[in-house]
Amino acid sequence: MTEAVNPVTHVTAMKAIQTVEQLEQRLSEPADRVLEAMRRLSGDIILLGAGGKIGPSLARMARRASDLAGVKRRVIGVSRFSVPNEEARLQAQGVETIRCDLLDEAAVAQLPTAPNVIYLAGLKFGSTENAAGTWAMNTYLPGIVCRKYRSSRIVAFSTGAVYGLTALSGGGSRETDPPQPVGEYAMSCLGRERMFEYFSGAWAIPVALIRLFYACELRYGVLVDLARKILAGDPIDLAMGHFNIIWQGDNNAMTLLALEQVTSPPFVINVTGAELLSTREVSEAMGRLLGKKPNFCGTELETSCLGNAAKAHQLFGLPTVSAGQLIEWVANWVKRGGENLGKPTHFEVRDGRY
Repeated sequence: MTEAVNPVTHVTAMKAIQTVEQLEQRLSEPADRVLEAMRRLSGDIILLGAGGKIGPSLARMARRASDLAGVKRRVIGVSRFSVPNEEARLQAQGVETIRCDLLDEAAVAQLPTAPNVIYLAGLKFGSTENAAGTWAMNTYLPGIVCRKYRSSRIVAFSTGAVYGLTALSGGGSRETDPPQPVGEYAMSCLGRERMFEYFSGAWAIPVALIRLFYACELRYGVLVDLARKILAGDPIDLAMGHFNIIWQGDNNAMTLLALEQVTSPPFVINVTGAELLSTREVSEAMGRLLGKKPNFCGTELETSCLGNAAKAHQLFGLPTVSAGQLIEWVANWVKRGGENLGKPTHFEVRDGRY
C-alpha cells in the first residue's frame, strides 16, 4: 500500500442509495462475522456518546446483530442527544437511551453497568477556541469512564491524527509508529489514549483503541466535502494531497468485532479503507459524475494524514464497500440534494487547528 489508488478502477456495482431510510438500513446491516461475534459475546452493550455521527448507526447495528444472532441483551445509547428526533429513532429500533452529560461524574456513576462499553465521546471542532473544554472532554473524561466501568471491557475511539503527517511512500502510519500529534486536538486525543492506557494497566481493564481515519457515509465525510465544494465552485486545496476513507458501515462492523480483541495493556488498531486516495484524482472523478470540473488551489505536499489498516483487514476482513463505490454513491446523493449533516471534516487542515 505505497501508491495512490485510482478510485475509478475500483468500483463494485451496487444499487444507489436513494433515501435516508435506505442509508440507515445499509449502515446498520450486520455482516455474518458480526452476527457470529455478537453470538459469542456475553452481556449488554452500552455506547457512551451515542448521539454523534457514528453512534446511532453503530448502536443500530449492535441491536440488529444481537437480535439476528438470537441473543437477548440490552443495547444502551448514552448522550445529550442534541440532534432532533435522534433519541426517538433509536428507541423505535430497540436501542434504550439515557440522556447524560458525561462530564458530570455523579451522573456517570448512576449509569447502568454493562460488561461491554463502546466509548465514542470526544470534541474536535472548535477545539482551538475551546482548548480547555477539548482537554476536559478528550483527556479528563476517560478517567471518569474507567472508574465507572473498571470491571468492563472497553472499545474506545481515537483518531489517526495522533500520528501526525506521513509520506505516501511509506504506505500510511502503522500501529507501531510513534505518535507525533500536531495541535491541541491531536495532543488531547493522545492524552485520551494515555488515560485509557494508564487505567487499563492500573485496574487491569481490557481495552481496544481504534485509531480511525475518516469514516464516510452519504451525509458527511471527506467525499461529501469534496462533492459540495465542486458543485459550489469552491477551490479544493491540494496541500493535503492524499487521504483514507472507510464506509461507516464497515467501521461499525470492525468496532463491534474489536470487542473480542481487548487487552491490558490496550490493543491498538488502525481502522480505515484499503486504498490510499489522491485528492486530485478523487475530485476529478467526482467532477465527472457531477458534471462539473473541480477548481484546485495549491499543490500536493509530500505528507498527509494516512493510515495503514492491514492489521485490521487481516483480523476483521476487508471493507465491503470500496472507495470507488463510495464516490459513486456520494456523487449521486449530493447531486440530488440529499440530506447533509452540516459537519465538514476539515480534512485539509495541516496545522492541527480545528
